[in-house]
Amino acid sequence: MDNNNCRQCRKFGTKLFLKGERCLTPKCAVTRRNYAPGGQGAKTRPPRKSEYGIQLLEKQKAKTEYGLRERQFSKIFQTASKSKTATGSQLLKLLEIRLDNVIYRLGWASSRAQARQIVLHRKIKLNDKIANIPSIVLKVGDIVSPKDKKSISPVKAVLPKWLKLDVKDQKAEILRLPERTEIESDIDEQLITEFYSR
Repeated sequence: MDNNNCRQCRKFGTKLFLKGERCLTPKCAVTRRNYAPGGQGAKTRPPRKSEYGIQLLEKQKAKTEYGLRERQFSKIFQTASKSKTATGSQLLKLLEIRLDNVIYRLGWASSRAQARQIVLHRKIKLNDKIANIPSIVLKVGDIVSPKDKKSISPVKAVLPKWLKLDVKDQKAEILRLPERTEIESDIDEQLITEFYSR
C-alpha cells in the first residue's frame, strides 16, 4: 500500500502527503524520482493530454489526496454545485471540513488515511458523542475531541485559522468555513468543475 501511495504522488507529479511526515523528508519518492512511474520510458517526455484528460487527471488527483471513492467524490461535488458560491471553491471547503480531514489538520494523525482509521476505531467524539463515520461534514460550532488522550498521537502541524484548538483539554472547534486561500492544496478546482460540466 505504501509503495502504491508513492506511485500515486509520482503519477500526479506532486506531493499528496499520503504517507504523512515521510513526505517531508528526503525519502519522499517525488523528491527522489520526480517523474511518472512506469520504468525507463517514464523519464521521457509524456504524451500530450487532451483537455478532457487534463480535467480527469485533476479530479483523480483530488480524489486521491482526500482519499475518496468516485461515488463519495461525486456526491460532494453535487452538494457543492447547489451552493450560491463558486462550485469549485465550495467543493474544496466541503472536502476540508470532513471529519477525517479535520483530524488530519489538527495534527492528531500524520495522514488522512490514519485519521480515517482513528475515526473508524471509535476514538473520536463529535459534540461529546462517539463518531465513527469519517465522511461526516462538520458545521460551524461543532466540537471535536479524542475519546481519551491515548486515542491520538499528535504530530507537528500548522493549525488552520478556521479551527480553534484547546491543547490542554484536547478539544477543537470549527470556527468557520475555510477560505480558498487557507486550503493547502495545489488542486485546480476549476478543472474539476469543467469535468463535471461536460
